[in-house]
Amino acid sequence: MPAQQKKLIFCTAGVLSLACALGTAAAIGTQLWVRGTILCTTGALLVNATGPELHKFIGEIQYGLFSGQRVRQCGLGGRPFQFSFFPDLLKIIPASIHVSVILFCTVLIIFALVGAGFFMFNAFGSPYETLHGPVGLYLWSFIACSCGCLIMILFSSEVKIHHLSEKIANFKEGTFTFKTHSEQFENSFWIILVCSLVHFLNALLIRFAGFEFPFSKSKDSGRITGAVDLMY
Repeated sequence: MPAQQKKLIFCTAGVLSLACALGTAAAIGTQLWVRGTILCTTGALLVNATGPELHKFIGEIQYGLFSGQRVRQCGLGGRPFQFSFFPDLLKIIPASIHVSVILFCTVLIIFALVGAGFFMFNAFGSPYETLHGPVGLYLWSFIACSCGCLIMILFSSEVKIHHLSEKIANFKEGTFTFKTHSEQFENSFWIILVCSLVHFLNALLIRFAGFEFPFSKSKDSGRITGAVDLMY
């Protein structure tokens, strides 16, 4: 492949990696990871609410990795409440999983930046070490893509399996009991999915640029080695 096309491919991959790093950093600080509604089951049972009356007992909740807010509805109007995971909710949430999600987000940002730097280096410089060449580019892309997948798996398990929304909704609630009515992942969560796909795409761009996959041997070299062995 001509050198100009390789530079264009590497520049594109570098810009995509940099965009993923910035997007992940922005996603960490938002409250747009999960949005849903919570039902005040205690209040609904007290008045035997059904149909349109049930909406008076359905509040809202949204949160990210560090903070969030909820609006509780128990028939007397909405009452907003701001909360933070650290240190308020550490006793009621799966703290190890939550901290792991934040840790992998940090690792994703670091390796996305590293990958962007090496992509630019290979576009405008000459690789002089193994980690500056194709093996390193595959490595950074693989680590970043793996971190993105782990973030989605761990956070999904925290929300769905450990019922994170219900635990947050019932935080400091002694009289009323809340149950998740609906919940869906929001923009920040899907940004992580897009970043994972982008890093996988970067690996394909490396291959498209003409680099062989690491540890792969060409058929011609095997034939030459075999011929030399026959000579002896």
